[in-house]
Amino acid sequence: MVKIVTDSVASIPAEVVRARDIEVVSLYVSREGREYREADMDVEAFYEDIADMIDNPPTSSQPSQHALETIFERAAEARDEVLGVFMSSKMSGTFEGAVRAARAVKERFGHFHCTLVDSTSNCGDEMFAVLDAADARDAGATLGECARAVTDAVASSRFIFAPESLAFLKAGGRIGGASALLGGLLQISPVLTVADWETATLAKVRTWKKTLARMVDTFKDDIDACGLKRVVVHYIGSAAPALAWARDAVEPVAGRAVEVLPVSPVIGVHVGPALGLAYECERPVPGKLTASASELVFSL
Repeated sequence: MVKIVTDSVASIPAEVVRARDIEVVSLYVSREGREYREADMDVEAFYEDIADMIDNPPTSSQPSQHALETIFERAAEARDEVLGVFMSSKMSGTFEGAVRAARAVKERFGHFHCTLVDSTSNCGDEMFAVLDAADARDAGATLGECARAVTDAVASSRFIFAPESLAFLKAGGRIGGASALLGGLLQISPVLTVADWETATLAKVRTWKKTLARMVDTFKDDIDACGLKRVVVHYIGSAAPALAWARDAVEPVAGRAVEVLPVSPVIGVHVGPALGLAYECERPVPGKLTASASELVFSL
């Protein structure tokens, strides 16, 4: 059997994790001296006062190698193969930790087979790759075929999002002070995306209303050209604006109901209040991935 493992940053709802037989290793959030296991957090409660966290932003940390080894060892003992799908290796050391853990388990269990895939992204972008792997496994696919489903999903999905301000990104050192100041003075609200493992600016727009419209326009252009397989609206902070945006702006373009999900707190504490849109197309989307599929995969 192929056992699918991912991290909590994929933001997969707990009921889906259980129904699809997916193993989740948790990252952690630390706030004011207290550490929270992300997979167990009440995300809605955590986000209630996220805007007030800017003066003392929470920090995040990756899973221990021991936690990953425990999951892999349990699979090895059951004679299961493992397909691991993890967040961008340029955003966290989780993928490299999984590689080290897999090698350690292989030394103890020579029969152990494992393929790890770097999703190059996070949140819904990562989630879709995991769900495609589960679909392939449930259809009887081999480990290699499941991994191919993941790399296909990576190339065919996009995550676009817009922070309400640049303050959290500035506090976390992800943009320079001058860029944050310029954005505030000129009311520039950037549309951000994840491409080739890293956050990139997709567009710079004046006013929040135009920013949301630009995200919907990008979504429409992509699905017109490449089709639509999955879509979720993401939010950091209050769910109410996301629910309204999904209903009024995203669903008319998608032509279907759109699920609204909170972003992983590990990501949320670095971005601050925001709205986003993650979607998977039926074919690769332009500009998402310039690397070859082989660069994403580690196997043993």
